[in-house]
Amino acid sequence: MNNAAPAPTAPTAPAAPARPRTRGRPRGNPPTRESIVPVARALFLEHGYRRTTLRAVATAAGVDPALIAYHFGSKKGLFADVMQFQCATALTVDDVLGGDPATLPGRLIDAVTDLWEDADFRRLTGQGDEAAEAIREYLEHELLARLVEFLGGRNATARATAVVTILGGLIYTRYVNPLPTPSALTPAEARHALTPALRAALAPGPRTTASGGTARRGPTNAGRPAVRP
Repeated sequence: MNNAAPAPTAPTAPAAPARPRTRGRPRGNPPTRESIVPVARALFLEHGYRRTTLRAVATAAGVDPALIAYHFGSKKGLFADVMQFQCATALTVDDVLGGDPATLPGRLIDAVTDLWEDADFRRLTGQGDEAAEAIREYLEHELLARLVEFLGGRNATARATAVVTILGGLIYTRYVNPLPTPSALTPAEARHALTPALRAALAPGPRTTASGGTARRGPTNAGRPAVRP
């Protein structure tokens, strides 16, 4: 018969305290920035930039305000994403650049006019310096960079800069600070007027020599005596 005393029962460990709600980068699969942007866009359209708060966006999107701060940094950053998201949706670079190179100038102009003829987008662009800055950022860091990559080869940056300058001029003189003549054109008339300039901007420039001069494509003094100093 075993008369050994039973082993003492270990005391029950107290329940671990609930982990406090952390801020900063969320764990798991939180709503992505792409799902927050449409909610923010609707509020900016309804209330304007000044009257839309990050807390209101967070409430409408069903997320913690910290998630918006993590993804966008500030209301200015969120608004910039709203603007640039709509620019990117309309100016889908892969769609515009893909296709027949001969009709690329027309596709670029159509993409710009389609975007700016949208009434909601025009309302967003009228919401102060934040809108103008967002458009500048898109043209410089998205469209220009993608055009340089697409064009490649010699003078790609110069050619892409010329294209963006023409498109920026169209935006400014037709929509941002409209001049009577450009703003009176239909989108089709604007395309007809600007296609030659865009086609020239997209064309490769003359090959240059190492010293910066223009390389000759063939002899220009054939049959003539050389001119001596």
